[in-house]
Amino acid sequence: METKDILKTLREKNGLTQDQMAERVMVTRQAVSRWENGDTQPNTDTLRILSKEFNVSINTLLGSPRQLVCQCCGMPLEDAFIGRNKDGTLNEEYCQWCYADGTYTYSDMDDLIRVCVPHMVQEGFSEEQARSYMKEMLPKLDYWKRYEELSDHGEFAAFKQQLIEEINALPVEGMPELQHLNALAGRDVNLEYRLPGGIMVKFLDDQKTYLGNQLESEIKEGLYFGVIANMEFILVSAYENEGENPELLLYKKR
Repeated sequence: METKDILKTLREKNGLTQDQMAERVMVTRQAVSRWENGDTQPNTDTLRILSKEFNVSINTLLGSPRQLVCQCCGMPLEDAFIGRNKDGTLNEEYCQWCYADGTYTYSDMDDLIRVCVPHMVQEGFSEEQARSYMKEMLPKLDYWKRYEELSDHGEFAAFKQQLIEEINALPVEGMPELQHLNALAGRDVNLEYRLPGGIMVKFLDDQKTYLGNQLESEIKEGLYFGVIANMEFILVSAYENEGENPELLLYKKR
């Protein structure tokens, strides 16, 4: 699709008139009309406003002229997986697992490889092929080439280690010791729990990225513990395979 078609589709999808669209992005109705007719295109500043206002990448607004690739892990990017800056705007250089709310989540290339390899194995790679590919590809990406400039030099890694220690100190019977915290998309781990009284509640934001992991119970076969955390809270739940029958065990503010 061309930019003119994308902008019209975006406006109609959000149920807006040209006047309402113009008001939201601070231009005239005539400007919106010219965009949709293909006479002009939004300038760079307006593209940024459109991107933030309608939660789509500039790359998409321009008709996806290039395939975006995360410059930390190499994963092809779609709008739903793009990382976000602290102000909530999309950062089209990174996926949400490598860059969340303005923070780079990986400072150790081997740790990133550890996380990525199982996913690649599911796609048909052997473990050896996956590791070899990642070790060759990662150093070519911008984040790792500019690591000294871009990284926080281990500050976030230290925070993760502190979280791990806090989680391992929790009194959760049957939960094995946590070794790693991985970046997890909220929409993938936002289970719904039944509270006393029968109310069903979700505690996470589908659009946010959290730290967490899944651990297999030491005392009951087929039972798993889900650990989710960030700077504000720690959540521990128990569930069966594929997240069935979830039970909230602990929610602790930090």
